[in-house]
Amino acid sequence: MNAPSILSLNHSVSDQHKLTAQLDDIDMSIRNILTSVIAGAELSEPDAVTLFGVTGAELDALISTADFIRNKAVGNQASFVITRNINFTNVCYMGCKFCGFAKRKEESTAELLSFEQVADRAEEAWNRGATEVCIQGGLHPDIDGSHYREILKAIKKRIPGMHIHAFSPFEIWFGALKSKVSVAEFIQDLMDHGLGSMPGTAAEILDVEIRQQLTRDKLTTEQWIDIITTAHQLGLPTTATIMYGHIDGPEHWASHIGKIRAIQKQTGGFTEFVPLGFVHYESPLYMNIPNVRPGPTPEENIRMHAVARLMLNGWIDNIQASWVKLGPEYAQQMLRAGANDLGGTLMNESISRAAGGKNEQEIVPEDMIRMISAAGRDPVRRNTLYGVIEQYERNSGNRTLTHSDATVQLIASSADVVRVAS
Repeated sequence: MNAPSILSLNHSVSDQHKLTAQLDDIDMSIRNILTSVIAGAELSEPDAVTLFGVTGAELDALISTADFIRNKAVGNQASFVITRNINFTNVCYMGCKFCGFAKRKEESTAELLSFEQVADRAEEAWNRGATEVCIQGGLHPDIDGSHYREILKAIKKRIPGMHIHAFSPFEIWFGALKSKVSVAEFIQDLMDHGLGSMPGTAAEILDVEIRQQLTRDKLTTEQWIDIITTAHQLGLPTTATIMYGHIDGPEHWASHIGKIRAIQKQTGGFTEFVPLGFVHYESPLYMNIPNVRPGPTPEENIRMHAVARLMLNGWIDNIQASWVKLGPEYAQQMLRAGANDLGGTLMNESISRAAGGKNEQEIVPEDMIRMISAAGRDPVRRNTLYGVIEQYERNSGNRTLTHSDATVQLIASSADVVRVAS
């Protein structure tokens, strides 16, 4: 992997004197951009495009600056959450060209979980220490709008204390359409039945031209923004995402992050920003359309996390590195390039796997602690909304967490290699 060795950076890189010395040795135009951000200026979209192209010493300086800004914003802690993804159906007729997950309902591999099955999986997660379930699915033509409410009711009846992070803006649009109510009415009803937060997926790239090439009937940029802002105005927090490395480029990335920043200025409803690299292996977009890139390069992944940290400075504190997309060891490196969170332990993840993703579906808590420690950061287990549940000493020995009736034994040892549970 031809990327800078982020983990070899001295941990004192966050010291401003060392950073200043590093900036003195790079191109003046890049130095001026980075020093202005350090001084508190907002990173413009044109300057972000410039930073998306840096290499060599300038890339090292971008990494160090992002690490410095991260430390100022959130300190030396890096977090994870114990969660489970429940993809309740893989049936979808929308025809998004990048998606290898969707099936037709007549296919032998088509799946639609019952409400009891969804609740069973949520209860299993709770008994293994999860504080969150993340629920998303395809747009199944045979379900009605009440299906989403019934999923929430089934989980809350079984596990009242579980935080439910569920339903993409596309699902919200679909459910409101099926229910013949406004988006605001539909979201409020879900909140009344236990919806705690919403994933800001289905964003892909918030660019009209790119979206038209990626999807057939999916949400427009304007619809995605309207649903997200409506959720925020109702008091429902969401994440924000970007999917990059396909037919897009730096100008689209900068514009996308700029839109996320503008929404956050208006609503303050985003909890985190999650860069998601395009997984190409089994994706119809890559297999059937010429000139589609096989996902982002290693350096593009680094730049994305670093530039996002700089563009969102002062507005969104949490930048998440997705180990599902990046792989555990590479996601660990993002903790030195602006990221401060590794996402969730998951237990199941179907969408990236359906697109040919090569990473496993679960990392256990001790792996998270080990990865964070090895990156020189202080491990923290969080809840969905970034409240701290448990802190750990770096490279510590055994710690015991008690959650409901379940006890989760966490063992952190940076001497061990990162282990991924099968």
